[in-house]
Amino acid sequence: MFYEPKNGHGLPHDPFKAIIAPRPIGWISTVDAEGRANLAPYSFFNAVHSNPPMLMFTSESMKHSAANAIATGEFVFNLATRPLFDAMNISSGDQPAGESEFAAAGLEAAPSRLVKAPRVAASPASLECRVVSTSQLRDVDGKLLQGWIIIGQVVGVHIDEAYLVDGRFDTAGAQPLARCGYRDYATVTELFEAMRPTDGGSYTGGQPDR
Repeated sequence: MFYEPKNGHGLPHDPFKAIIAPRPIGWISTVDAEGRANLAPYSFFNAVHSNPPMLMFTSESMKHSAANAIATGEFVFNLATRPLFDAMNISSGDQPAGESEFAAAGLEAAPSRLVKAPRVAASPASLECRVVSTSQLRDVDGKLLQGWIIIGQVVGVHIDEAYLVDGRFDTAGAQPLARCGYRDYATVTELFEAMRPTDGGSYTGGQPDR
């Protein structure tokens, strides 16, 4: 099939998010101007640069996380994992401003080092970020949308040393969550390694390598 999104897809459910999948989940913690903590997951999230490390999340309305990050210039990314799924899911609820998703989800908040926003203590990794760019999205006709993109530079990294194996972060061991289409999620449980042509070697198959 082929369709133009402006004309609709004719399917029972929009396939867009199922095609662009899996997507890492940006579990974003912030504080508001009064210092009250907020925590919410975003599925439009990813790393955008490595040196210096930067990441972004997009909010399809001016929600608390986006508003707080823009107002304070800071946020924290917390790695959402399979053991933390229920808490992550609870934190996606529509809590009134000022009410803590940490408390609602039964999560312990840990202090950050360089930013005011707390981090999820149980997360295997958290990245403290300072905002470097924000913008409201526009469509191809230049019309402003109810969507904002926030890009942050990572200024501090927390890693639970239980997930460091031979000097590498054990991604499969941490079991990161990913968002797929509809109400579907995925968990990373195994990896395979492949060499690039510029690495001077090639991957020849075999069992996935953790």
